[in-house]
Amino acid sequence: MSFVSEFNALPLEALLKRSLSATTANVREALAKSRLAPADFAELISPAAGELLEPLGRRSQALTQQRFGKVIRLFAPLYVSNECINNCRYCGFSRDNPILRVTLTVDEVLREARALKEHGFRNILLVAGEHPKFVSKEYLADCVRVLHDEIPSVSLEVGPMETGDYRPIVLAGADGLVVYQETYDRAVYAEMHAAGPKRNFEWRMETAERAYAAGFRRLGIGALFGLADWRLEALAVAAHADYLLRNCWKAQLTISLPRLRPCAGEFEPLTRMTDRELVQLVCAFRLMFPDAGLVLSTREPAKLRDGLIPLGITLMSAGSHTEPGGYTSAGKEHLHQTVRGRIVELGASEWAAGNGTGPHATGQFDIADERSPREVADRIRRFGYEPVWKDWDAALTA
Repeated sequence: MSFVSEFNALPLEALLKRSLSATTANVREALAKSRLAPADFAELISPAAGELLEPLGRRSQALTQQRFGKVIRLFAPLYVSNECINNCRYCGFSRDNPILRVTLTVDEVLREARALKEHGFRNILLVAGEHPKFVSKEYLADCVRVLHDEIPSVSLEVGPMETGDYRPIVLAGADGLVVYQETYDRAVYAEMHAAGPKRNFEWRMETAERAYAAGFRRLGIGALFGLADWRLEALAVAAHADYLLRNCWKAQLTISLPRLRPCAGEFEPLTRMTDRELVQLVCAFRLMFPDAGLVLSTREPAKLRDGLIPLGITLMSAGSHTEPGGYTSAGKEHLHQTVRGRIVELGASEWAAGNGTGPHATGQFDIADERSPREVADRIRRFGYEPVWKDWDAALTA
């Protein structure tokens, strides 16, 4: 049985109703428990729990330090391509957006990775739009293979694949796969994904299980907050995490909590999650899943990221670029534009843009925390925590 079967039987509406009707007494009872049930998690993300953010934060902080110590793992996304065959209303890479696109060569990917290595990173996430013509399994395996000798931990955030397609990438040295369901609300999912293979809700939902079968030792999931009711999304993510911990228990699990950011296409979020609610959700996930990694990206502003360091976050990105070639300007020589999915070569006048330096590939979204990796690491140390650039080496399992 896959998670899809469990998901279809989930009483999400009943859990949401319980969350919305919870009292502070219910929340205090949940906080007193050493092991939480789904109903307890529903109470911890309730409006009533928002009134008890201080005790919620204290408990989350203590549990995080008990399980992870006072360390924050650092990683960087490396975008290798912004080509995509999907039409997703909320994404800057959406097929019909008239943006500047490029797919880096393997040598250019290595150049970008070496620039990140100079900043200290030993944990890199390769990110790409979904386009089998440009981002094939062979291309990804080649990218991982050239990075593996220099970067101990390489993970992927790419279009879903079959288990057999993942295996050569794992053999090349990739150790993690991240896939967001985006939204667990079927109706909203159908509305947001107008065309392309990403329209298949259940196929995407089963991606982590296929990745586990292929041998990935880290699995990352999450929802994109801003598309559907955040409490309903959180309940679904918690159910998904619980399933993976029971059935894919040999892999480490991370949960991401991204909120929508401005991007090409000017999509406006359909729902809103406040900063205070994000803090509450981080604490609730930590209490529900004491051993899961919680990820915070540069989508969030510096002040909020700093405030979340002691409260449950264990993995942060820093100094991020969301466009291919963002760290070294690699790939500028073969930029092109797409108009409704059709490739249009750039004219001379377009190349002259950018004060004579030429144009840049379009990013997936605008980041909010623009501090350098060094600044982020220094801030982590000032909080009394240790920034960890490397936590894995292939020699450990050789």
